[in-house]
Amino acid sequence: MALSNSQYDQLMRDYEQLQLDNEHELRLRFDEVYAKIPKLRTIDDTISSLSVEKAKRLLEGDEDALSSFHEKLLTLTGEKQKLLTSHGFPSDYLEKHYHCPDCQDTGYIGTRKCHCMKKAIIELLYNDSNLKGILEQENFHTFSLDYYSKSHIDPLTGRSARDAIETALRVCHHFIDTFSSEFHNILLYGDTGVGKTFLTHCIAKELMDHSYSVIYFSAAGLFDFLAKNTFGKRDEIDEDALSHICSCDLLIIDDLGTELANSFTVSQLFVILNERILRKEATIISTNLSLEDIKAIYSERIFSRISSSYSMLRLTGDDIRIQKKLLAARRWERKSIISSLHGAMKMDTNSWMM
Repeated sequence: MALSNSQYDQLMRDYEQLQLDNEHELRLRFDEVYAKIPKLRTIDDTISSLSVEKAKRLLEGDEDALSSFHEKLLTLTGEKQKLLTSHGFPSDYLEKHYHCPDCQDTGYIGTRKCHCMKKAIIELLYNDSNLKGILEQENFHTFSLDYYSKSHIDPLTGRSARDAIETALRVCHHFIDTFSSEFHNILLYGDTGVGKTFLTHCIAKELMDHSYSVIYFSAAGLFDFLAKNTFGKRDEIDEDALSHICSCDLLIIDDLGTELANSFTVSQLFVILNERILRKEATIISTNLSLEDIKAIYSERIFSRISSSYSMLRLTGDDIRIQKKLLAARRWERKSIISSLHGAMKMDTNSWMM
């Protein structure tokens, strides 16, 4: 999703504050050092005087002024570093310390956005979409194979739910490990509630932690956004929106098939998928639809792009949400029984003591 003007302004204000903080911290370090090592102030005053003298001599046509200044500056800088280290300070203590040395906390390297800005943009978008909190809960560290039974056999493939998810996990980890060097796309399809969305969250978190730009949309949210951007009021239209959706490192389209499918959504889906394939930018799609339904609803052209350019992973099994509710009910029932037994034992004890 492209940043709105207010979001971009907020981001640039954050960078401006970083630069102000850097200046303030540097001034504090100078005050600290001058108080402990007065000679350093004298050296810095000498360097300032030499700079003025150099400029004056250059204006007068003295061609040796520059080389002479550099020699003296090198000597004085060496003295400063020796004084700093001899008093327990790092040699670069009086230099600016940046959060991102690559762009020096400006957000840009030349005219290109720095990797730190790209990460900040995604961070901002995820904060605004409340997805960051979800990723803290749904990731590979919290993923469990316990919900996938070896006895649940998929009638279409003859494979168990456990076999299918283990294959999917291997593909997903390979997708992450080779993300910078290989072009892959993934289609997760199959039964309802078997962790397809959870897996997309796992992948999103891993890539975001490595500073890749990840944009997540539910299918309904994506097409609603595109419709507003296409048919909305002129002052609400974000002309860069489609560009960002097509150019981010990873686009996740979750729950394809839950939107109201029509000629607009089908044409927009084709444009996005085709453009990202041409750019070799990765896409992950999750859906409860069968492959036959995808072909019937979204056209032969779209199905052809998916079948030829995506790793298609079918997941099956019992609905994990229902399994969790049943497990919680069993725990509550067990806790109630134990509580009742403790109460009965306490009554028996009191009766015996009487």
